[in-house]
Amino acid sequence: MQTINRLLYGPTPEDRVRAWQTKLRQESRVLDREMRQLDIETNKVRQTIKQLAKKGDNKSARILALEVVRSNKQKDRLSVSKARLGSIGTQLSQQLAMAKVSGSLRKSTEIMRLSNSLIKLPQISQTMREMSMEMTKAGVMEEMLDDVMNIEEDEEIEVEADEEIDKVLFELTNGKLGQAGTVDTQLPVAQVDEEQAEREMERYREQLNGLLSG
Repeated sequence: MQTINRLLYGPTPEDRVRAWQTKLRQESRVLDREMRQLDIETNKVRQTIKQLAKKGDNKSARILALEVVRSNKQKDRLSVSKARLGSIGTQLSQQLAMAKVSGSLRKSTEIMRLSNSLIKLPQISQTMREMSMEMTKAGVMEEMLDDVMNIEEDEEIEVEADEEIDKVLFELTNGKLGQAGTVDTQLPVAQVDEEQAEREMERYREQLNGLLSG
């Protein structure tokens, strides 16, 4: 009987919610993998910063410390996004409970708000757009207009960079760098194989940038 009803009337509210919750769990696992990979690459960069600091290459150490700052911000963003996925799942469970009484799903401004924020995350943007369209058709959301993407992040990072980088360097070099304010990025490099250090630094920067860009 249920199969016939689905053919005649389409998926039931329970079918829809279960399908959406499955997608949410899948995307949550995507973010978990992304955060683990960020941890791996960031730990490699941290070790390189320590080595550069010991060699006296303060300029390269600060450049890589900025990448660590960016990586930490990205991990925070991914962690918040994972929590939002969980919140959508909870909201959908509540919707389903109400649908068992009313027979249909209702509009939710909270689901719309959370979905709109997640569409901006490159790692899960496509899936969230598709889900948002499905939820709109099902009456859970109103049609969303694309918001202007946040283009102020780089400016914000630059404003915070000196203080944050000093903290990172202080931590990673046991207080040798970062303890006396901004480190002069033009200090001479003492006994450093510059070409090898540059190649290694650039490799780690590329690996992290690939993860940060989604």
